[in-house]
Amino acid sequence: MSRAIPIAELIHTRNTAPGPTDTARPRPVGSVYMGGFRAPALADVHLAIIGIGERSMSQIELLAQIPHADIVGLCDLNAEAATAAASQVEALCGTRPALFCGDADAYLRMLRELRPDAVMINTAWEQHASMAIAVMEHGAHALVEVPLATTLDGLWQVVDAAERTQRHCMMLENVNYGRDELMFLNMVRQGLIGELLHGEAAYIHELRHQMLAEHDWRSGHFAARNGNLYPTHGVGPIAQYMSIARGEDTFERIVSLGSPARGRELFARAELSDNHPLQGTRFDCADINTSIIRTRLGRTIMVQWDETSPRPYDRKNLIQGTRGTLAGFPTRMAGDFLGEATPVNPHPADGYNRDLHPWWCGAEAEAEMHARWDHPLYRRLGARAIALDKRGGMNYLLFARIIECLHRGEALDQNVYEGALWSAIAPLSEKSVHEGGMPQLFPDFTRGDWKHTTPLGIVP
Repeated sequence: MSRAIPIAELIHTRNTAPGPTDTARPRPVGSVYMGGFRAPALADVHLAIIGIGERSMSQIELLAQIPHADIVGLCDLNAEAATAAASQVEALCGTRPALFCGDADAYLRMLRELRPDAVMINTAWEQHASMAIAVMEHGAHALVEVPLATTLDGLWQVVDAAERTQRHCMMLENVNYGRDELMFLNMVRQGLIGELLHGEAAYIHELRHQMLAEHDWRSGHFAARNGNLYPTHGVGPIAQYMSIARGEDTFERIVSLGSPARGRELFARAELSDNHPLQGTRFDCADINTSIIRTRLGRTIMVQWDETSPRPYDRKNLIQGTRGTLAGFPTRMAGDFLGEATPVNPHPADGYNRDLHPWWCGAEAEAEMHARWDHPLYRRLGARAIALDKRGGMNYLLFARIIECLHRGEALDQNVYEGALWSAIAPLSEKSVHEGGMPQLFPDFTRGDWKHTTPLGIVP
């Protein structure tokens, strides 16, 4: 298994300009478009996991509760971590997975010897693309933690590999399976808020404390890069509401700007020892990045990212249409579609806005929203998901749907082109910031076939 790039090595690359934007590549001869791809049904899905850490341990706990999921192999450089995970699998499932540890090629041995049906990749960001390609070339479906890759060239290589091997490659964007995200998708598909105009997405999550951790891998990216480095949690749901790259619309261009970079340096001075390796590091990445995406239909999406500032967690999750607006954090709605019978916000804004489309929100309102518009998938599996999953059920629903689709031979809820397009925001935002906010064109990873791809429906 290849190693994560050390912080010093990442910092060394900080002054190099982002590469050119490659907006179109011909499809290689013999390759097949993967939008709507269905693989042969599997009686049981034999899973392997590359990279054993906190994320993998929680995955194991959930996968053990999902019918037709069978964990057959684990791989990590750290044999102790892999052994602990194997014991957890054995305790939960009654069988012990094979272990592959100790060197950078261990995952390749696992792929050759076990021939798993699907592989979860939980390693450092810069390893995702090469490992996903290797997984598909060994005949397995690749299930990749976000992002799918960190460079445009890496994203193209992943897309080409999926088309060449005809294997699924799905980015594990769990936020799309949050209760409100599923509910908003259900409401949008019913046409309740009218024609879609605008979305707002974010990943606001104060993570400075990770600089204190023994294995701090994020700091190298903050030191070497400047853009929106983690966009998919916020933008994934908005893209699905708008059917981006699926028949209706797609991303066209992005502009991106960043604030001064101050928070990480100040935190290092205040909280880290004088001899800590991050002491004195120059962090180039803005404390908060704001990007604006324009789609082919002229819709706009604001995408923000901030893992530094002391402020509450927020993903915004706002979708605005001609008849109303849905928003998260807190969950609320407004618009003509609600009608006069809907209770108003118990805490309206002061002044002349008091009676102009107040937000419908609060605990009672939220309960009624869910009663009216909960997604069928959540109605079917939500109670079990919440009971098993510490993150509100979204991870359980993500894994349950993947296994369900592979077992039935159905198309996955997210295809490789969506994972590539959402991940492309990071390198494109870096290029835009580097050029003072100049617009950057999105690649069309589908090579025009998004126009003929069926939008994600409301799965029962």
